[in-house]
Amino acid sequence: MILSPSLWQKHIAITQEHGSWVFLFSPLLIGLAASGRWTAASTWLIVAALAAFLVRQPLTVLVKVWSKRRGPQDVAPAVFWVAVYGLLGSIGLWGLWRHGQAQLAVLALPGLPVFLWHLILVARRAERRQIGVEIVASGVLALAAPAAFWIGQGTQDPMGWWLWALTWFQSAASIVYAALRLEQRPWKTLPSVSQRLRVAARALAYTWFNLAAVIVLAWRGVLPAWLPLPFVLQAAETVYGALRPAAGLKPARVGVRQLIVSTLFTLLFIAAWRLSPDLP
Repeated sequence: MILSPSLWQKHIAITQEHGSWVFLFSPLLIGLAASGRWTAASTWLIVAALAAFLVRQPLTVLVKVWSKRRGPQDVAPAVFWVAVYGLLGSIGLWGLWRHGQAQLAVLALPGLPVFLWHLILVARRAERRQIGVEIVASGVLALAAPAAFWIGQGTQDPMGWWLWALTWFQSAASIVYAALRLEQRPWKTLPSVSQRLRVAARALAYTWFNLAAVIVLAWRGVLPAWLPLPFVLQAAETVYGALRPAAGLKPARVGVRQLIVSTLFTLLFIAAWRLSPDLP
């Protein structure tokens, strides 16, 4: 099927926040890999999760039309893509139900008030640089990790909640760090090292808290012994970003580096988890 140009509007069909993809795929891939087993329900989970993630963009466009931020010409393509993603989501949920995993739909419920919060901000033209909303939303997306893990395990092992917390905390730290890098971009002159560290205090606190917590949990045998490695990477990157500001860098360059670090984090996490013989 070839879509007419009036319906195929990339900025309506696909989210323009390119960095947000990693907040879905990183937890999803970690959960799938940690479970150690692929099932038919895993495929349906990916379909449902992807549809839920993608429907956000056309719904946001509809709210922008309603609030006079976009013209009426965007209504038809936005409604079309809402229908497409709604259908895909329904198919994904049907597949999960067909394979006895319908209860996982409960994990989507926390996303409803968070998404409503986002739409209210969009209607008020206040959605940009809302770090708090982004952190909470990343926690909702991180629920893909336990969902994928439980499907592969065939049972709701409590370890799934650890995967959720770990992937959420990593995403939160990444969001705060990205905000730091964007804050550094307009700097014309470099401040002193102590001032750079003060500006980066929140980002450093997030990443180094995560690292310290994972080290303690790994030492106590709650988590795999090698799991601190990906968190070392993120903590070290934050120190680098604090000392080497992104002054004058283009947002695309900052985003690419963030994507590379997040990808490496995901790969290291999976490798560290699979290296433990005592875990799934």
